Amino acid sequence: MRLTATVFMMALLCGPVVHADDWPQWGGPQRDLVWRETGLIDALPEGTLPRVWSTPIAEGYAGPAVTQGLVYVTDRVHGEGSEGRERVLCLDEANGEILWKHEYECQYTVSYPAGPRATPVIDEGRVYTIGAVGHLFCFDAATGDIIWQKHFPTDFGTKLPIWGMAASPLVEGNQLITLVGGPDALVVSFDKRTGDENWRALDDADIGYCPPMIFDFGGSRQLIQWHPSAISSLDPSNGKVNWEVTFAIQSGLTISTPRQHGDRLFVTAFYNGSMMLKVAPDASGAEILWKGKSESEVDTDGLHAIMCTPIFDGTHIYGVGSYGQLRCLDSATGERLWETFDATGKGRWWNAFLIPHEPDGAKPQTGHRVFLHNEQGELIIAKLSPDGYEEQSRSLLVEPTRPLQRRRVVIWSHPAFANKSVYARNDKEIVRVNLGAE
Repeated sequence: MRLTATVFMMALLCGPVVHADDWPQWGGPQRDLVWRETGLIDALPEGTLPRVWSTPIAEGYAGPAVTQGLVYVTDRVHGEGSEGRERVLCLDEANGEILWKHEYECQYTVSYPAGPRATPVIDEGRVYTIGAVGHLFCFDAATGDIIWQKHFPTDFGTKLPIWGMAASPLVEGNQLITLVGGPDALVVSFDKRTGDENWRALDDADIGYCPPMIFDFGGSRQLIQWHPSAISSLDPSNGKVNWEVTFAIQSGLTISTPRQHGDRLFVTAFYNGSMMLKVAPDASGAEILWKGKSESEVDTDGLHAIMCTPIFDGTHIYGVGSYGQLRCLDSATGERLWETFDATGKGRWWNAFLIPHEPDGAKPQTGHRVFLHNEQGELIIAKLSPDGYEEQSRSLLVEPTRPLQRRRVVIWSHPAFANKSVYARNDKEIVRVNLGAE
């Protein structure tokens, strides 16, 4: 299989192949969860979306990554009790054939023990993966050979969070920056080529689940790490703390990716609700513009998201709350303008992922055209605006397979959007569906 993968990669490098946009990491090419390809369909057909291909895989929460004609995804094959094997799979983007795989023994001690959580990251011929109990690998993307590896509990003394390691790592220049969670090593920077440690920073009794992000504030490039006790800004070159704003989060539920617009930074949590910061352009500090008053998952104000990364366009915020409420907020005040359950269902932890479609980076004027993937496996095209939710079409993308405490069956895996297609997985298969206008 490795020989097949090598031949395939040589064909990609040497042949006259033209690629559309890739989705090489969590959040896509710019790590902002926006789909910018042109030439997509206007409306989805009724029923189940036809597949380009479907490939059997095992269970997992981690979304796929797509680049250079290859698809990378992780899963877990059960053993006895908590024993089992995590796997990293590389598939042919054209037909779903597995080109190489790497698997390793992996004992789970985390809650919801249904596979890896973190989306792989592909960069300069290497693929980086993080397993649920802290196995970090750097592979040769074409062959699957291990270049370097770490194990967070062994190498850094990490005490795993209750729901396992979920944050997808970040490539910054020659660094791989990732949430680790050891003492004085909440965040660690590695040389992406060798695995040598560059720096480590921060300490927190809880680790959280939020991926590290790089944002530019007025020309100041800042590494933002939202963790259960604070939002911290670091100098990405050395890990030195620029500023911190305390925000104590119940149960360590820092999950939703922070959202930036201009000099503002928005975060939202399941229990503790929302907070908007204004960040100084010289990295000297940040102030709270507004903060929600409710710390209840039921009696909520603003937005109390669990897994949904909201849309923040400068004037409004759109996201899914703690019990499935798709809401719109005024970003200046945090005031709720409307909510609906039409795209979701009503229940604890109900979720949908929101992917705005902005062809060529064009910013919408009167609302967002959004692809929503809800936890029932449906894909929806809708318009979100201050006036409300306007659904345009809906189809079944992939069947939900994960029982949730006897309440319902769900899928909690973020799709990838690349090559005018959507790539989605559940606990049984990964599929590719063509959404090109042709």
